[in-house]
Amino acid sequence: MKSENKILLHAMQYVNKLLIPLENHYYHSYDHAIEVMHRAMYLAEKEGLSYEDKEMLGLAGLFHDTGFVIQYDKNEPFWAKIAKNYLKTILYPEDRIEKIHSLILATDPDYKEGQDIYEQIIKDADMDNLWRDDFLSRANDLKKEREIIQHIKKNDAQWTHGVVQILKEYKYDTNTQKIERNSKKEENLNKMLEELEAEEL
Repeated sequence: MKSENKILLHAMQYVNKLLIPLENHYYHSYDHAIEVMHRAMYLAEKEGLSYEDKEMLGLAGLFHDTGFVIQYDKNEPFWAKIAKNYLKTILYPEDRIEKIHSLILATDPDYKEGQDIYEQIIKDADMDNLWRDDFLSRANDLKKEREIIQHIKKNDAQWTHGVVQILKEYKYDTNTQKIERNSKKEENLNKMLEELEAEEL
């Protein structure tokens, strides 16, 4: 990110104020928003998109979880609305506001396939952390968050089954993500399968 990009810097300050006060959000936090923003911008650059597109995807990544300030479940439309309202106040181009709106909606877990390179990038960026070196600790952060906020209790084997299913089902769309993450994804999947086998003994 260019240091002189005041739009992104001011948006980061705004999202920080929204998300930092949230309690028990061990996964859906400001740190996660920043991670998705940076990964989306990185993928945009690697995939050959323009600087303006890179900025747009960074904003979408930054705002994509802000709906949690309103409610926990089914909050995707709130994410998009918060971003839209903020961007209108800074007179961001209307066509790009609408695109950011649709990109945020594409991060809904039920939205299975990216329809264009922009949606593919934002989805790959949002799902990136499960297949990094720290994917297991991040998955455990999500488990802890859901247990406290949603009062959903799952034993270790049930949770591991769910994580394995995600690792099996989600396929990266962008060429960059396939090259940089697929081998690690398979490695992490094998680790989870071994852990699951040990838990069920």
